[in-house]
Amino acid sequence: MGRKVTVATCSLNQWALDFDGNVLRILKSIEIAKASGAKYRLGPELEICGYGCADHFYESDTLLHCFQVLKQLLESPVTQDIICDVGMPVMHHNVRYNCRVLFLNKKILLIRPKMLLANHGNNREFRWFSAWIIIFIEMVRFLSNYALLQVTVPFGDAVLSTKDTCIGSEICAELWNARSPHVDMGLDGVEIFTNSSASYHELRKADQRVNLVKSATTKSGGIYLFANQKGCDGDRLYYDGCSMIAINGDIVAQGKQFSLDDVEVITATLDLEDVRSYRGERCHPHMYEHKPYQRIKVDFSLSDCKDIFLPTHQLVEWVFHSPEEEIRCSSLHSSRSEAGFLLPLSGGVDSSSSACIVYSMCVQVCQAVRDGNAQVLEDVQRLVCDASYRPEEPREMCGRLFTTCYMASENSSEDTRNRAKELAAQIGSNHLNINIDMAVKGMLGIFSMVMGKWPKFRVNGGSSRENLALQNVQARVRMILAYLFAQLCLWAQGKPGGLLVLGSANVDESLTGYFTKYDCSSADINPIGGVSKMDLKRFLQYCAEHFRLTALKSVLAAPPTAELEPLTEGQVSQTDEADMGMTYSELSVIGRLRKISKCGAYSMFCKLIHSWRETCSPSQVAAKVKHFFKMYSVNRHKMTTVTPSYHAESYGPDDNRFDLRPFLYNTRWSWQFRCIDHETCEAPQHLSELPLMPCNYI
Repeated sequence: MGRKVTVATCSLNQWALDFDGNVLRILKSIEIAKASGAKYRLGPELEICGYGCADHFYESDTLLHCFQVLKQLLESPVTQDIICDVGMPVMHHNVRYNCRVLFLNKKILLIRPKMLLANHGNNREFRWFSAWIIIFIEMVRFLSNYALLQVTVPFGDAVLSTKDTCIGSEICAELWNARSPHVDMGLDGVEIFTNSSASYHELRKADQRVNLVKSATTKSGGIYLFANQKGCDGDRLYYDGCSMIAINGDIVAQGKQFSLDDVEVITATLDLEDVRSYRGERCHPHMYEHKPYQRIKVDFSLSDCKDIFLPTHQLVEWVFHSPEEEIRCSSLHSSRSEAGFLLPLSGGVDSSSSACIVYSMCVQVCQAVRDGNAQVLEDVQRLVCDASYRPEEPREMCGRLFTTCYMASENSSEDTRNRAKELAAQIGSNHLNINIDMAVKGMLGIFSMVMGKWPKFRVNGGSSRENLALQNVQARVRMILAYLFAQLCLWAQGKPGGLLVLGSANVDESLTGYFTKYDCSSADINPIGGVSKMDLKRFLQYCAEHFRLTALKSVLAAPPTAELEPLTEGQVSQTDEADMGMTYSELSVIGRLRKISKCGAYSMFCKLIHSWRETCSPSQVAAKVKHFFKMYSVNRHKMTTVTPSYHAESYGPDDNRFDLRPFLYNTRWSWQFRCIDHETCEAPQHLSELPLMPCNYI
């Protein structure tokens, strides 16, 4: 036996129920790992079927096809002479488990079920799986039903004991849990910990994963392998890779966070004696109660006796992306277009952000093609229906794939028209100018002919109902025209296919319902639907500097406006923040308190009277909190039809599965508002009378 082991982990772009594609990517990752000298390969959670199968996990077909793929993996010559660790659902005693299957040379060594399921945020694992709580392993006899030659297999919470080391498994959420298995495993002598994950992306989340992995081996030493899914897996989540390998609290191998490669494998050669020396000084297992693990003996060695001249990997300094870079790299990875995209470009922050995300995608694609990514090149050639096409320059590619359109009405200003035109020219999109007045007047003409009345804007003497209806008809006509042009503009040019319609409503507007139901925020996919207005402004500032898009400076300088009401002397008279009754900055704070801090109206008021004490009196805070909850509850129904967007913010209001709340409320909130009123009456109204925040002394 030697002392140095070479291990591999990977990030795979697996798709739910794409068994053909998934097995090819698994085999390719094993092939790459072996070519790098690895004797152990770890893959993402549920990689055989894809993590996002949702209620397809209930289907017996899903289980059947997973075992058929497992059989193919076992019989493949690629999987020989390397311990392979793959993920799939397994039914045992009529109970479904989320499992790791570890095998070597056509023999399954262990099926390890997940013990701590993820059931928060976007995760619903308890819906489909049960947690394994039995402390011993069982010998399972069901595998012959799936045409596997092996009759019995160890099933349960155990570890592998090879000739030279000991390997223990964690699965995704078990790393995040207060009682992570790696603690007991480390105290019981396990030297290599593995974690197969399907950890989805959120802005500013990557450092949490890295810190958890480093912490896992800082406490008691060891080698830690982390594998993650990448891509979208067919749902609203985007998995961002970031596979890594650590030893004794240091990262020694790092995968990319936003790679366009379908298969990414990272390997590291590490010295087991470094783990043993580290533990010799810091770890004294006899002083702690810990769970003893049953060991599965494996007649195999990860090391080689002639490894003295084999160099080991040195620590790397993890470089984290800024939130602006994360938005640039992640937002359109989950879309699959037939022939490109169409975006209604208004010249405001939101639609400009969606446009910049498409341009950023073109930058990434051109770079990937230059780096020799054959799969990306093939995808682009399919989109443009040209097998000889090779994207070299982002603006040129943008012109091939991206159509923008400014949909003007009599209420639109020259400023927004010029901003949209200038940005489209700088990113290279195929830009259209469309006037919607004819369509709006046609719709109103039909109404007038039937009802005998013509509605007016408020400034022309109309009521608030008329004013709102006239704004809504403009917004909804834009949605209809967007889909019409998406379906037929390529046809008019003699080109095949249709375009994917992109929306541009941010997460804060979704939270308050400050958008028209079925307007041009209704689209096939919304690249910015999970991102806050404040982050989008910072993103545009980044794009202006990084891509030299000077048109964005005027976009950022302009006040956000829907331009749905008549202009005053040619200038915009309507602004978003005035309509909402609060600033986007205030709304971002309120959104985090509602979702992340789990605050109802009363608790939110109690927190904000302190954090906003410099700018608002308690009565002003009360008015803002009440106004928000009124808007939120009146408009919550809009979230049932909101355009799908990738999940990016931890306070997102996505009604589909992240933010599960009613969409019909008693909008008076009478009890809650009475509690706020009582505290407001008791509170001092002058800022100097409020108690100061307590100081903490060290």
